[in-house]
Amino acid sequence: MVIEGNSGRVEEIKLTYVVVNLWDKRRLILPVNYFLEQKFENWTRHSSDIIGAVFLYVDYRIPLDKLKQHLTEIVKDDPNWDKNTCTLAVNNLKENCIELRALVSSEDSSKNSDLQFAIREKMLSYIQAHFPEYLAQTRITLMNPIDTPPPVEKS
Repeated sequence: MVIEGNSGRVEEIKLTYVVVNLWDKRRLILPVNYFLEQKFENWTRHSSDIIGAVFLYVDYRIPLDKLKQHLTEIVKDDPNWDKNTCTLAVNNLKENCIELRALVSSEDSSKNSDLQFAIREKMLSYIQAHFPEYLAQTRITLMNPIDTPPPVEKS
């Protein structure tokens, strides 16, 4: 569940308060009324399996088929992947780069977080090793002084 921007699991429900065990092992204690008056996300009503996203920002020229193959290689042996969802697609086109989104599934949010960390690190290492020139970058075009128009004279 997500409450106040923090993800966690309900640990204890009492008559007047609810204890939520947060991802970083802190405890968030909320009055029961909070759940009647505020919005919150429940990720485990029917099951705890979840799909998570990893975003990568790369140059337009990067070979997408190679990245898709590498993502499959990364997750196939990862114990945090539940063997259901694993896709990589162009999510957005930006001025200087493309935004890729990898979707991967796991049995629960904790395993999915660990899987996402592994994917980010391994995909970055792969791109750095095989396609360093395709990491997102800013391009500047300098005009040749010969092509520069002459200054306008003031009269």
